[in-house]
Amino acid sequence: MFWKRKPKKQDGQEATDSAAEAAVDQEEAKEEDSAEAGTADAKAGDAKPGKADAEAGSGDTGAPEDSEEEAGREADAEDSEKEPEEDASDDVFADEGEETGVTGPDSDKITRVRTAGVFEFDGEKIDIVSNTWIVEADDEGVIVIDPAYDAEAIMEAVGEREVYLVACTNAYSHHIESAIKIAEESEAPIALHPREMRAWRRHHGAEHRPEIEVEGQGALDIGDLHIDVLALPGTATGTVGYYISQLGVVFSGDTLRRGEPGMVGSTYIDYTTQLASIGEALLSLPPDTRVLPDRGPATTAGAESKNFDSWV
Repeated sequence: MFWKRKPKKQDGQEATDSAAEAAVDQEEAKEEDSAEAGTADAKAGDAKPGKADAEAGSGDTGAPEDSEEEAGREADAEDSEKEPEEDASDDVFADEGEETGVTGPDSDKITRVRTAGVFEFDGEKIDIVSNTWIVEADDEGVIVIDPAYDAEAIMEAVGEREVYLVACTNAYSHHIESAIKIAEESEAPIALHPREMRAWRRHHGAEHRPEIEVEGQGALDIGDLHIDVLALPGTATGTVGYYISQLGVVFSGDTLRRGEPGMVGSTYIDYTTQLASIGEALLSLPPDTRVLPDRGPATTAGAESKNFDSWV
């Protein structure tokens, strides 16, 4: 499936390819009957980790020199095929702190806004500091991913730019708390997986529903950016990630945080399915792909690949 969003909204224009308004009642019935967690299909774009090819060259005909040259070429090929050690330590978002505030924009024109709130889940109230990500789509507008607890702080970081899209990785409160307030500032559409509609209505009611349904193998064109939607069931059946190959970054929501699969509150909802999502959809991306989660510091796909066996 494919969704396309124009860089700028025309007056009176509705969000394109939206089925949430028409299908909400049918989706509620489907959600009640469905226990499937879905498959963690990932569309990781065209970018793949590259390996340098060894030069074939031709040397002199003397046997001793040929042997030395061949050995040298083989050594060069082995070195070129070794994957680099991927480390997020130089990433501006790799800090361990939990202080609220704004970090960035970084070299990819991504800004992080950390806001504090209370996450209520399964009868438990948990104080958390959550990441909201603001991604520059072009010179005039941005995408806001997982708008958390402080709409004013988020909009202050957006500044004079237009919000083209509010994208939510699932419908837990720290991913949608400020979605409506921010969307209304620029009349921007909200994107959410249809399986998250019930949780959305419990939090925001049915008056303002997300306009764009996103699912795995879908894509969005926003401004100058092409965004692949990755299915990441496990923390919720409708959890998705947003992968921007041209920036080498994936927004993983609560599926993968640095050093661990993300928990919902203090528990795992479907650990086996979550691990499958991590392995098949996130760790299959190029190893230098930056992983920007809903909480905590940044990491990379390469760094977390080294941890995966300890989680199984």
